[in-house]
Amino acid sequence: MVHTLLTQARNEGGPHLRPVGTDEIEVTFARASKRPVRLSGDFDDWEGQRDGEPNMREVAPGVWSTTMRFPRNVYMEYEYFVAGKRLGDPLNPRQTPNGIGATNAYFYGPDAAPSPWLRRQRGVPKGTLTRHTLAPAELIAGTTRTLYLYRPPAPGPVPLLVVLDGQDYLRRARLDVIVDNLIAAGRIRPIALAMIASSRRDARYLEYACSDATVNLITSAVLPFAAQHLTLSTEPGAHGVLGASMGGVMASYIGLRAPEIFGRVLSQSGAFAIPFDEGHSFDLVAMDLIRYAPRAPVSFWIDVGRYEMLRDCNQRARDLLVARGYAPFYREYSGGHNYPSWRNELGDGLTALFPPA
Repeated sequence: MVHTLLTQARNEGGPHLRPVGTDEIEVTFARASKRPVRLSGDFDDWEGQRDGEPNMREVAPGVWSTTMRFPRNVYMEYEYFVAGKRLGDPLNPRQTPNGIGATNAYFYGPDAAPSPWLRRQRGVPKGTLTRHTLAPAELIAGTTRTLYLYRPPAPGPVPLLVVLDGQDYLRRARLDVIVDNLIAAGRIRPIALAMIASSRRDARYLEYACSDATVNLITSAVLPFAAQHLTLSTEPGAHGVLGASMGGVMASYIGLRAPEIFGRVLSQSGAFAIPFDEGHSFDLVAMDLIRYAPRAPVSFWIDVGRYEMLRDCNQRARDLLVARGYAPFYREYSGGHNYPSWRNELGDGLTALFPPA
């Protein structure tokens, strides 16, 4: 006989959500397994992938369950593990790629939903997307790099948004669709995009940990190439930079190092500090630029998940910016470190930094 919790999970397509008061939900997880199960996800910053200690209770032979509380506007990714190995959730059809070769199960709380800008609206003009291969001398890892250029369905000149990890923002965040929809709705001015692909994974810190070589790559190779193919604004500080995680702190660094070009920074879960030991971390150079460099004419949008390890350093970056006279837009969403969360924030971030002219 199938246990009631498993039947409920199968019928509801995943964990059972029950309202608690006006602000929270109680979420009951259930998984069949012959061995003890560890539940992990955004809520513990995926700690369960590393230690593997079981944290679910055996409520019947071979049935494991636990109950947790979340805010009503939560977006949560999770997985079940046995001895550090993924079990998956076969009762939840909602699955999303995690960017490292696997998928996570997920659910939205009753007050959360995917951004409406992710679906192409009927009758919305499409921008033009082209793929290019660059081989600039400024590269510090590899010899070529893919660059996607987006031309908005509007006459120029327009600001340019340089997007780090551009292949992920294009494929996983649907950035071109979001921009098409926002332009058509009159929420933002027309902008162009230069979405540069990231290098190999082992070069990520080399290129994104506040690298002047990457600043040079963007200003001396990507921007001139984009200007050859797009009709771009020449106003000082008209352009912007977008990135997530290490790309978020690198976007901030580019803005602080070249504010006369990039006067708008969108940092999503920026890694402003790097952990090196239990409870300890060190700040990256972008934090020192905020602290000690003359205040630059840069507008910041910073968002971060309330369940992230990086929440603290993003709060400190915000506080430093405010103390130095900046007026950053700051958002904490009820989620974790993932592209579905970031893409849900993009509409508001772009609206804040590229309002209609």
